[in-house]
Amino acid sequence: MEIANTIRIAFKAIRRNKVRSALTMLGVIIGVASVIAMIALGSGARASIDAQIQSQGTNIIYVSSGSFRGPGMAHGGMGSSNTLTIEDAQAVGQVAGVARFSPMVRSRGQVIAGNQNWSTQVEGGNEDYLVIRNWVISSGQNFTMREIQTADKVCLLGETVSKTLFPDGRDAVGQVIRIKNLPFRVIGVLAPKGQGQFGNDQDDIILAPYTTVQKKLAGVTTINQVSVSAARPDIIEEVAVQITRLMRTRHRIQNPEEDDFSVRTLEEMAATRTEMAKTMTMLLMSVASVSLLVGGIGIMNIMLVSVTERTKEIGLRMAVGARTRDILRQFLTEAVSLSVVGGAMGIALGVGVSQSLTRGLGWPTLVTSSSIAIAFAFAAAVGIFFGYYPARKAAGLDPIEALRYE
Repeated sequence: MEIANTIRIAFKAIRRNKVRSALTMLGVIIGVASVIAMIALGSGARASIDAQIQSQGTNIIYVSSGSFRGPGMAHGGMGSSNTLTIEDAQAVGQVAGVARFSPMVRSRGQVIAGNQNWSTQVEGGNEDYLVIRNWVISSGQNFTMREIQTADKVCLLGETVSKTLFPDGRDAVGQVIRIKNLPFRVIGVLAPKGQGQFGNDQDDIILAPYTTVQKKLAGVTTINQVSVSAARPDIIEEVAVQITRLMRTRHRIQNPEEDDFSVRTLEEMAATRTEMAKTMTMLLMSVASVSLLVGGIGIMNIMLVSVTERTKEIGLRMAVGARTRDILRQFLTEAVSLSVVGGAMGIALGVGVSQSLTRGLGWPTLVTSSSIAIAFAFAAAVGIFFGYYPARKAAGLDPIEALRYE
């Protein structure tokens, strides 16, 4: 009952100076809203990265043609040298723990269907490519082993390419398109994948047998990459190590610094991007916390003014029997009430801002119950920390001197 009475008196004091109380809470409102929005941005970014990684496929390991650095030679980036062969891919497919593998050859070219013209990426793989990537065919069928062996001119269209080449809604399956002026028969259309981990449109692609891309589009005998699917998630790193050892043996590489290939897992790529998102979130959180600090200083300032204004009231309360802890509790409750009410308003504003960022700018945001709890706890902590000194000052007043105060 005593606590309820203290809270009632605290809110009565807050309502007595509505404008001043509102301005005091403004700093806390902005601070909490900023914290909520920044956490939502960071959580949304991480969730988006996880979704994009999942869309790449299951337990994937990428073996790419990498750079070569010898004595006095410059070191290029991944894909700067074509060092992988189909024999390498077949050897990788025999490594223990590898469930499926697909050689990959990339090219880019102009695609024509009727009066529609589009430039897109053409990617070659084998019959396991779609299984590795968890990619579903919405209509038609996958290419067969025979079509791979004979380098048949057949292809599957990504959704973006299909809609661009056939805007009238016609079924692309069975149609003939021209890629680099060569006729290709469309045998399937892929289900939409959406945005990739690097922000690319995964549906802006044409898939064909890797032998066809090698011989008839790219004019090469090497491959760009080998996509590997490990049998289980818990052995991905072990399989990656075995593949690295195998490739060094096959390419007669003694010094790891002279690797002419690279082996990367999706977990490594995800970890790098997640760490970047986490760092950015912490930076933004630090900036947002400044607003909470300013709000806390505002609460302390107003509570000190309130103590000065109500010195006679404090003296009167002490004279009729109020104890030191009663005065301390009263003023501390007022400070915490200002902070908590401001925190609740800030949470509502932060959620609204997060939703606006998603709707207006398309930024991924994710407001979690933990972020709301953290923001609310911060608001209460600010009230306690910055309200304690004014409350202690009020409780330490001499009753006689307080009654004399004018």
